Amino acid sequence: MVKILIFRLIYFERMLQLQYQKKLIEVGTDEAGRGCLSGPVVAAAVILPDAFSHPLLNDSKQLTEKQRMLLRPYIEQHAVAWAVGYVTPKKIDEINILQASILAMHKSISKLKVNPEFIIVDGNKFNPYKDIPHKTIVKGDAKFMSIAAASVLAKTYRDEYMERIDMEFPHYFWKKNKGYPTKQHRDGIREFGITKYHRKSFRLLPEQLSLF
Repeated sequence: MVKILIFRLIYFERMLQLQYQKKLIEVGTDEAGRGCLSGPVVAAAVILPDAFSHPLLNDSKQLTEKQRMLLRPYIEQHAVAWAVGYVTPKKIDEINILQASILAMHKSISKLKVNPEFIIVDGNKFNPYKDIPHKTIVKGDAKFMSIAAASVLAKTYRDEYMERIDMEFPHYFWKKNKGYPTKQHRDGIREFGITKYHRKSFRLLPEQLSLF
């Protein structure tokens, strides 16, 4: 009973944090895949209605894969607007991962079918998008529902992408590790070298062998 009451208190506290401000059409944005050795960085942008709620919604890193996949269609169905943007490993190598993450967010916002009037961003770095005001929020994916929803979409769409390219290059176990620097992934790099999906500007191995 105590656990249920605590959960409800947390849930209703989160309900009060649907928006950062209520006067403008607000979009939340977040990215996935920033710390990976391979694959794109993916961002999502989500505009939620005032009445939106779901008891599972949280930062995608705190959810199980099953929970994320349950949430995704609910978010897509009930959002005012949503979109996903991708930035390739080649572009990541050209402009660095921070700028690529911001670019992915810009791409996702640009695809929205509803024009936002205010942007809230997970983290503490962002480049202005057009003339739309924005606010960066550290751990925003655990504080505001639109950012949490964006984190779920970014994570699930990126995971699906990594599962598809795993069929092309199964030696790196991307279906399981999604491109993160696991032992299996790095063992695959040692044995087979790198692919077109690897980020050459990253430290792919601790000893950083000559890979390309």
